Amino acid sequence: MNYAPINERTFEFAVRITKLCSYLDKQPGTPRLLAAQLFRSGTSIGANIEESRSAESDKDFVSKQSIALKEARETKYWLKLLVKSEIVPSEKIADMVDECEQLMRIIAKSIVTTKGKMKNN
Repeated sequence: MNYAPINERTFEFAVRITKLCSYLDKQPGTPRLLAAQLFRSGTSIGANIEESRSAESDKDFVSKQSIALKEARETKYWLKLLVKSEIVPSEKIADMVDECEQLMRIIAKSIVTTKGKMKNN
């Protein structure tokens, strides 16, 4: 398991998404269309995590983290679609799918923890 801070992990994940999308964008047809969707959601995870680091309140933090979680779920969807559509072999991106799932669990836990803290205040 990777124990790097979430902002570093989401940034590195975005780099990997960018490289995958660059490869897909060079392919004709459907891969290019999917690349645009994947790029938008996959890079948005880290951007929203970064924004949450400057949240003005716990409510703002939860909001930005929730957006990051939604983007991670969407990213996982696009990655799974690439595999199921036989555009990218599963072994090429299995570790990316795994990392996306780990990020989702970490972000979800952060949201739950912060909401619990908000209830107790």
